[in-house]
Amino acid sequence: MLVDTHLHLDLKDYDQDREAVIERARAAGVRFMVNIGFDLKTTRGSIALAERYEFFRASAGLHPHEAKLWNHKFEAELEGLAGHPSVVAIGETGLDFYRNLSPKGDQIRAFRGQIRMAKRLGLPLVIHNRDALDDVLTVIDEEEAGEVGGVMHCFPGDAEYAREVVDRGFHIGIGGPITLERNGRLAEVARTIPRMRLVLETDAPWLTPQPHKGKGRRRNEPAFIVSVAEAIAAATGMSYDDVARQTTGNAMRLYGIKPPRPSIAYEMWGNLYLNITNRCTNKCEFCIRYQTDVLWGYNLRLDHEPTAQELLEAIGDPTHYKEIVFCGYGEPTVRLDVLLEVGRAVREAGGRVRVNTNGHASLIWNRNVAPELAEAADAVSVSLNAESAAVYEQICKPAYGSDTYDHVKAFIRESLKAGLEVTASVVNVPEVDIEASRKVATELGASFRVRGG
Repeated sequence: MLVDTHLHLDLKDYDQDREAVIERARAAGVRFMVNIGFDLKTTRGSIALAERYEFFRASAGLHPHEAKLWNHKFEAELEGLAGHPSVVAIGETGLDFYRNLSPKGDQIRAFRGQIRMAKRLGLPLVIHNRDALDDVLTVIDEEEAGEVGGVMHCFPGDAEYAREVVDRGFHIGIGGPITLERNGRLAEVARTIPRMRLVLETDAPWLTPQPHKGKGRRRNEPAFIVSVAEAIAAATGMSYDDVARQTTGNAMRLYGIKPPRPSIAYEMWGNLYLNITNRCTNKCEFCIRYQTDVLWGYNLRLDHEPTAQELLEAIGDPTHYKEIVFCGYGEPTVRLDVLLEVGRAVREAGGRVRVNTNGHASLIWNRNVAPELAEAADAVSVSLNAESAAVYEQICKPAYGSDTYDHVKAFIRESLKAGLEVTASVVNVPEVDIEASRKVATELGASFRVRGG
C-alpha cells in the first residue's frame, strides 16, 4: 500500500514497456501514482494516463527550466488543463538556480503565477527547489502559498529547513537519494519532521534508488519506491508497513484521493483500530474527521454502522495485534452494546482491548458505565482535552453543555475505581494549557498524554 507522489511515466523512456512498468508497480503495492506535468505536453500526457488508469492522478505545471515560456496565453492554457477532474496539483513549479536554463526573473514570475493559479483552483503545489532555498521560501511567504500547501519535491534541505517548510503548511517528498546515504541528511529529515508531513516519490525515470542503480545509470520506475520506504523505515525505526500506511494516508489527504470503500478495521503501529460509528457527542474544532475522510490511507467515513459479527470477522485472531482499539471517526460508547460484545469476545480470545473515548459514556446512558467497560476492556484513553470547563466547552462544543467537563473527570475517576488503566489526553493546540491539564490528570490519578495538534 504505497503512493508514488511524483513520477513521469508519460515520457518516451517508457514507450517500449509502459504497461509492464505499471504492472510491476501494482505488484509491488503501489496503490496510486501522481504523474507530474512540467509543461503543456507533459501535462496532457499526465491527464491521458489518468483517463486510462483509475489509479493515476495528474498535475499541471511549468518547470523552472521552461519558465521562459510563461505568458498570459500559456497561463490560460495551463489553467484550462488544470480544470480536468484528474488534476490534483499545480506544478512542477519552483526555482532552479543550479542550471538556470531560464532566467531567474522568468523563473520567479512563473512560480508566482502558478502559486496564484493554485490558490484560484484550490489545489496544492508541487515545488522544485534547487540551489534556491531562501528564494523559494521568500516567494512562498510573499504569495501566501501556505493557503494551499503542497509538497517540496526531491527535498533539497536539512532538518532545520524541513521544519521551515512544514511550518508553512507543506509536505516533504523523499525519494531515491535517501538510499545513497542511510544516515545522512535525508535520514535526519525523515526522523525529525512530523510523520503526517512525509510522502514518498520516485521522480522516475530519474533518481534511481541505490539497490537498482547497478554499475551504470538505470532508469527508475515506480516499483522501486519500495526501496525508498525501506530506507525511511531504517532511518526512523518505523516498520515498513507503518511507513507505507502513514505515507499513503498523507498522500491521499494531500491530493484528495478517497479510498473506494470505508474501513471498519484499520491497522497501525501494531494495533488494530475499530471504526464502529461516525456519531459523536462532541464537535471538537481540531478533530481530523472535519478535515478529511482519510486517515493513514483508510476511508473512515462509514456507509453503515458495522454489527458485532462484522467486527469480529474483521479482527480475526486478536493476538496478532498489540491491542484492539475502539477508536475511528466517532465516539465508540455511543454503541455501547456492540462495544461490550466485541470487547468481551476479544478478551476471551486472549486479546487486549483499549477504548479511546471522549468520556461521555455515563452521560449518554445515564448510568455509571465504567464497571461494564471494565468487563470488556483493559484500558481507556479519555480525551480530557482541556484544563478547565470553560476551555473544554469552547473547543469541544459538547452536546451536554457546560457540565460535561466535570462528567468527563468523574468518568476518569470511576474508570480507575473499576480497575481500568486510564490515560487522560489533550491535543496540543494553542487554546490548551498543557501543564495545567497535566496537573488535572495527575490529581485524578490518571496517566497523561499529549496528542499532536
